[in-house]
Amino acid sequence: MDISDQRILVTGGAGFVGSHLVSRLLADGAAVTVVDNCSSGSQDRVADDARFVEADLTDPDALDGVLDDIDLVFHLAASKLVNTDRPHAQFEDNTQMTLHLLEAMADAGVTQIAYTSSSTVYGEAPRPTPEDYAPLEPISAYGASKLADEGLLSARAHSHDLTVWNFRFANVVGPGLRGAVIPDFIEKLTADPETLTILGNGRQAKSYLHIDDCIDAMLHIVTTADDAVNTYNLGTRTTTSVDRIAAIVADEMDLDPDYEYTGGDRGWTGDVPKMRLSIEKLSALGWEPELSSDRAVRRSTRELIDELC
Repeated sequence: MDISDQRILVTGGAGFVGSHLVSRLLADGAAVTVVDNCSSGSQDRVADDARFVEADLTDPDALDGVLDDIDLVFHLAASKLVNTDRPHAQFEDNTQMTLHLLEAMADAGVTQIAYTSSSTVYGEAPRPTPEDYAPLEPISAYGASKLADEGLLSARAHSHDLTVWNFRFANVVGPGLRGAVIPDFIEKLTADPETLTILGNGRQAKSYLHIDDCIDAMLHIVTTADDAVNTYNLGTRTTTSVDRIAAIVADEMDLDPDYEYTGGDRGWTGDVPKMRLSIEKLSALGWEPELSSDRAVRRSTRELIDELC
């Protein structure tokens, strides 16, 4: 597939990953339409050259007329809070969005969809975790909704001539990121340079992928893999602990704070404290991340300090 001649719909295109994806698609010559309800994203993030439609995909009529002449959909829209106080509603919202999108695609004759899933579908699994690991036992409603959406996409692919690309993300970091550990530490240390409160015990360790590597990997998979259902982990071969992130942020801010811990082996209910995805399948497809997890965290810290301080 040549992205440059594609007419592409990006749901959730006003969010962190979505806005970066839209900018890259436009730079590569695609015609892009963005659909977002702006509940967590902002239209200000969307490049001017993209067509923007404010709509909520939990509404079954939200996509009326939007998919006309679309070749490919990138589906990023979702309720993303893992530590939500409304888990059942979050599951319902996320699966409804995907179901409504699939129905609108069928009506419009659109047969290609790339879906942003998550490492949370695996639950607490052995590391590094390959794509064929089983059983998949997510421990949060968010992870359960991502796994359910993969099931909806698989069923449609095998019964309605749909091509699906599933991306199981590690933690994606970079400029524009909010509501995650790096910007949280920067904001806390800006308010109080002497003390940093860390959720859990600080020994949680996960793979962090820079947004530039993430977008590169997504586009490489879509333009290279051509099975009915193509499921790939996106991550790095290394991990970074929360304590290490705190040290990197403090170093980049030229601070030496004392650490205080909330305790326990995880930051919140549903948090998977240890995560590293196998990327051997992606490597066999011809792609490797440019940055290790630590380097992705450090580069993102510098980018976010420029934004937030």
